[in-house]
Amino acid sequence: MDLNTVREVVDARTQAPWRTGDAWLAGGTHLYAEPRPQLRRLRDLGTLDWAPLTVTPRGLEIAATCTIAQLLAFATADGPWPHARALAARCCHAFSSSFKVWNTATVGGNLCLALPAGPMISLAAALDGVCLLHGTDGTQRRLPVTAFVTGPGVTALRPGELLRSVTLPAGPLTARTAYRRAALRPYGRSAALVTGTHHPRSGGLTVNLSAATPRPVRLVFTRPPGERPLRTAVRGALDRTGVVDDVHGAPDWRRHLTTALAEEIRRELLTDGRDGR
Repeated sequence: MDLNTVREVVDARTQAPWRTGDAWLAGGTHLYAEPRPQLRRLRDLGTLDWAPLTVTPRGLEIAATCTIAQLLAFATADGPWPHARALAARCCHAFSSSFKVWNTATVGGNLCLALPAGPMISLAAALDGVCLLHGTDGTQRRLPVTAFVTGPGVTALRPGELLRSVTLPAGPLTARTAYRRAALRPYGRSAALVTGTHHPRSGGLTVNLSAATPRPVRLVFTRPPGERPLRTAVRGALDRTGVVDDVHGAPDWRRHLTTALAEEIRRELLTDGRDGR
């Protein structure tokens, strides 16, 4: 798709004031996927040369311009946090697209697109991801991913504000993880995607609902829940947020899937047999 209303592409390092019709350009796979007659100028992030992935004592910082292919390469390499890496790899494979898209599409773009089925949203929510946002006036602020994505195609970004990175904290990276996904077709967009993390020492369990919900939902249990308490919590969350209704799945089907997948997550992570009913 040609963006035939765009008259200028500028280096993101320039200090040109933000104006109506501007947009940040990273991979551009979705930006160029449909008509956008409101655009007049693109601000190219490719010139910033941000390191795609940085391991720090605080955890893993993923630059907004990190491509899906770069994240997948990291996730499938040997290194710390094997459970988190496995989860990251599965979320990368949840993209219903080709390797060509994986080499262009970015983590930040998927977050900012804020589709319910965005797999990078699911990954970041599962591992307590925190977004670093840069304002055009030089200010910075941080938001958890669950507060950054507020609805289908809607984020907490202010006009001109930029997603710089998402940090996955060290603590959640060490947890055991589980992943379940369902779609109408083998390579179709996710209709329900549920992840879980469990810390055996604390006994805490977190179940994260996405794809079926308009925004990511976290259910935190300080003690291992039984099947009935989990089902009650999942259904209550779905009642509060509503369930997505589109060509990728009917709401009743998504509701059933999400509840069933959450129970599979619970059973997989609580393998010691001490969880109640």
